[in-house]
Amino acid sequence: MSDPLHARAQAWIDDDPDPVTREELLAILQADYAGVAGASADLIDRFDGTLQFGTAGLRGTIGAGPNRMNRAVVIRAAAGLAQYLTDALAERGTSDTGARVVIGYDARHRSYDFAVDTAAVMTAAGHEALLFPSALPTPLVAYATRALDADAGVMVTASHNPPADNGYKVYLGGRVVTDEGQGAQIVPPYDAAIAACIDAVDTVASVPRATTGWQLLDDSVVDDYVTTASAVVPAPEGERASERANVRIVLTPLHGVGGDTVERVLRTAGFDDLHTVPEQARPDPDFPTVAFPNPEEKGAIDLSLSLASQVDADVVIANDPDTDRCAVATQLNGVWTMLHGDVVGSLLGERIAAHRALLRMAPGSQVLANSIVSSQLLAKIAARHGHTHRHTLTGFKWIGREPGLIFGYEEALGYCVDPQHVRDKDGISAAVVVADFVAELKAAGRTLEDAIDDLAREYGVYLTRQVAARYTDLADITATMVRLMDAPPTSLGGADVTEVDDMSRGLHGLPPTTGLHLSTAAGARVIVRPSGTEPKVKAYLEVIVPAEGEVARARLRAEQAMKALEVDVRAALGIST
Repeated sequence: MSDPLHARAQAWIDDDPDPVTREELLAILQADYAGVAGASADLIDRFDGTLQFGTAGLRGTIGAGPNRMNRAVVIRAAAGLAQYLTDALAERGTSDTGARVVIGYDARHRSYDFAVDTAAVMTAAGHEALLFPSALPTPLVAYATRALDADAGVMVTASHNPPADNGYKVYLGGRVVTDEGQGAQIVPPYDAAIAACIDAVDTVASVPRATTGWQLLDDSVVDDYVTTASAVVPAPEGERASERANVRIVLTPLHGVGGDTVERVLRTAGFDDLHTVPEQARPDPDFPTVAFPNPEEKGAIDLSLSLASQVDADVVIANDPDTDRCAVATQLNGVWTMLHGDVVGSLLGERIAAHRALLRMAPGSQVLANSIVSSQLLAKIAARHGHTHRHTLTGFKWIGREPGLIFGYEEALGYCVDPQHVRDKDGISAAVVVADFVAELKAAGRTLEDAIDDLAREYGVYLTRQVAARYTDLADITATMVRLMDAPPTSLGGADVTEVDDMSRGLHGLPPTTGLHLSTAAGARVIVRPSGTEPKVKAYLEVIVPAEGEVARARLRAEQAMKALEVDVRAALGIST
């Protein structure tokens, strides 16, 4: 091992304020000196660059070194954010008072430590740090950023990543962002400006940290959120007043922080027949019952589906560990099945669009938005009800800042049903809308399955699916994208590819992003892009088949078309079948 790397490692150890990670890195350094197998590669990986602060904030494996999530990295990030806020307020002539910063955290390993370090740095920098008193869902931070007129919000979470990970998400608002993006996650150029301030931090030791002075938020913020989220859909009155009490709901927070809050919001909204999966009810950073704490992953909600069968539930609602996502399962042809995010997004979009149309607002003044990789059905729904539709780049950092937004979603189980209060995906308020819809359907002797059929009859069958290739070497992600860009497939699913768009040049007026957009003569669409949060290349597939009154036959044709499309996409990605 080269002396320069050893010197860098020793310098990091000397500057690290955390005895845990100091000892961890020292042990690796000593093992490398002793020639222990694997120590050299481990050391190289930990110093192979620095976790980069971008529009997703920070996210990575917990551990020692600049390429890991640890207190040293977080203190640098907090110091950079603090300096950015100081500079931004000075530019606006409002630097007479410091920024107000809301700080929340989930129950992952080290989340509390990272949150307290952030509060300490903000306080020492002259900002007002408002720290949540316990581990709570991400939507609470998004809500508080707007409700408390905060200039920034920080949420320490790695969402649905594996147990070894943690992350750092940033919202801007108050006096720093005053347009439709107020309270939304950061986008360019904010991310680059904050990253530049982080890069300017000399050493962790040079960053002042207060030992007291930040404020612990009291229960009033959570109480206000509960009231707001529970009222996202007005409670039925008169003869319909008992509808919600008749709905039996199975819940799971997947060992995350949402269990108590979700139950409290639903009960406040009138849903009392709640059954939470006991094995997954309490926060546990090791997520012992699931391979990956993501409702989308195979097997993640099996315990929920089993409980639903036992208690004869009407619906299953599953949240990811930080509760910004919401999965929904219902019975389809008598089998408990988790609905694809595009199906739930379309159901919620139809419901919200129809209700808003009754308000007789100016045509087109209200916006439904979803990410470019999500289904094209939402655009048809918006048009039918006289609303405007917009596609965005992937992520709620884009969806949440759309002017006039009344509903937004992305296929990865993220739904924004109350953008006035939360400019981000919110799995709690979405759960209320889902539960209310189920209650209304049940009162009419119908189910979500019937509502899905209604969509097909009105708009046709829009079938979407995702194919993903996972990599251990991140260089293979770039290589895969370059290969596909240089030689895109000429046919997919038995039909000629008629459109090939390099999304780095912009697509449909969107900002440039890494991705490949393909359309076929049969009307199929495929978008291939690298994941922003996982070591994957993802392909998003969609086929559209007119129903013409024959929903079952249309679904069969759509499934056949999708199978053929999947085979070719897997081959293009180099995935063995």
